[in-house]
Amino acid sequence: MLWTGLWFKCPKSRSDMRWAGAWIVCAVACLVAPLAAPLAAEEPWVTAQGQGITAARFEAPDDSYPHRIMGTIPERRVLAVRDAQGREVRVDLREGPEPDHVFEDIAPRVVDADGDGRLDVVLVEADPTLGAQLAVYSLRQGRLVKAAATPHIGTRFRWLAPAAIADLNGDGVTDIAYVETPHLGKTLRVWSWAPGGLTEIARLSGVTNHRIGDEVIWGGLRDCGQGPEIVVADTGFQRLLAVAFDGPTLAARPLGLRATAAGFDQAMTCG
Repeated sequence: MLWTGLWFKCPKSRSDMRWAGAWIVCAVACLVAPLAAPLAAEEPWVTAQGQGITAARFEAPDDSYPHRIMGTIPERRVLAVRDAQGREVRVDLREGPEPDHVFEDIAPRVVDADGDGRLDVVLVEADPTLGAQLAVYSLRQGRLVKAAATPHIGTRFRWLAPAAIADLNGDGVTDIAYVETPHLGKTLRVWSWAPGGLTEIARLSGVTNHRIGDEVIWGGLRDCGQGPEIVVADTGFQRLLAVAFDGPTLAARPLGLRATAAGFDQAMTCG
């Protein structure tokens, strides 16, 4: 399943869900039954080919942090992964050093986040007091660990929406981009790997990729022959922009498309 900015399409099977440059997500009908239901439906596995983690999903929907910025998609407390041999490993936030944390994301992303040739999971994790952070989970000696994370935003009920994972500036190092507070501050921030973890290398204000209640993160990464670009909306969610590095800084250019489902689909397919 490839999300191209138009809408969700539920996969026919769990193996159909794959990362392919844009975020892999599924409609709430595919994701999870309402919390009030006697038995919550299992979320589908997000899969990818490679070494390390080859599938991931969230489990254990939870209402301890009732932000619900993603519409009817709940926060969750468990991340489950599979490796290339089919072995399943889980991390339950309630049993770790940060027991109040939740996973506050549409779906996990299975991608080589650090360029070591092994697939990781990139997701949004939230602290009930400090708000969201972007986190990278990896398999280390059979254990699922948080290998890196950005700082929390710093305020309760503040969220971020991932936008791209790629070498965005051509230096050979994988970068991770997200829009911090897409409903308030609307700032695109790009982080890269450096000794000790993730370091911010650029930011650009006045863009967004999510509206309150949306069950999708819009836009994402594309390459239409001019290098990697991040498709986002302007601050009013009216027009589409393509953001790319211009030297050491980020620059946005208008795409001449409206910020509608059809507009995002056209932009993501280089139309």
